[in-house]
Amino acid sequence: MPSTTTISKATTLCVSLAARPSNIGTRFHNFLYDELGLDFLYKAFAPADIEQAVAGIRGLGIRGAGVSMPYKQAVIPLVDELDPSATAIQSVNTIVNTAGHLRGYNTDYIAVRAVLAEHEVPTDLEFVILGSGGMAKAIVAALRDSGFRSGTVVAPQSVEDGRALAAQYGYRFAPEIEGITAPLLLNATPIGMSGGPAENDLSFDRALVEQAEVVFDVVAFPATTPLIRLATELGKPTISGAEIIALQAAEQFVLYTGIRPSDDQLLRAAAFSRAG
Repeated sequence: MPSTTTISKATTLCVSLAARPSNIGTRFHNFLYDELGLDFLYKAFAPADIEQAVAGIRGLGIRGAGVSMPYKQAVIPLVDELDPSATAIQSVNTIVNTAGHLRGYNTDYIAVRAVLAEHEVPTDLEFVILGSGGMAKAIVAALRDSGFRSGTVVAPQSVEDGRALAAQYGYRFAPEIEGITAPLLLNATPIGMSGGPAENDLSFDRALVEQAEVVFDVVAFPATTPLIRLATELGKPTISGAEIIALQAAEQFVLYTGIRPSDDQLLRAAAFSRAG
């Protein structure tokens, strides 16, 4: 990683903006900067004011920013332009600054499609997804475009958004999880996130996990959430948020630097990011 002895006024800064930032993205990007000999530095922030934070990206010439919960929709009116990947789902997880012009992208969608294919999740599985925010939008769009035909969006905290999300992609909506089962469970809420008020909670209860065939939790920190831990104990195939964050971070890296690392470099960066 870059050290304080190598950082100079010429060093290009990239950041992440999250309510509860982890070290995963920081370690991933800085590992690759060092590996490739790039004069870049990546730093995570928990902004007190998202509008001021985005203004700082522009004003300070910060090259790029990863955007995490709960800011993926809040930053939309703060950027100058949306890439089609962000326009389609109205959610931004990446901002690229080119000479003061801020363009919003969504690499979550790309990562979700890739991980579903990598794990060979059958597209005929019925699914239920909990959540209706930016990450949920990326997942539902990826499910639809991957060929998943039947599923339910559950959003007890945001009924209007959940109903709209389900209708947009032709799936069912339910305000509560009670009475709903499915072989593919997806959590797209902060439940289980380290440092949050529900860090020790299960997003789906044990009975639902017991009947599931595949369990997918987008929470990346910790990689082993209460949901992933239970599913593993029950012998269920799992997909973790750590996998998603590595894949989407790889696409961010290319957007920031214009360089695509080798598969081996990406694998080693991902392993390093999860070790810290």
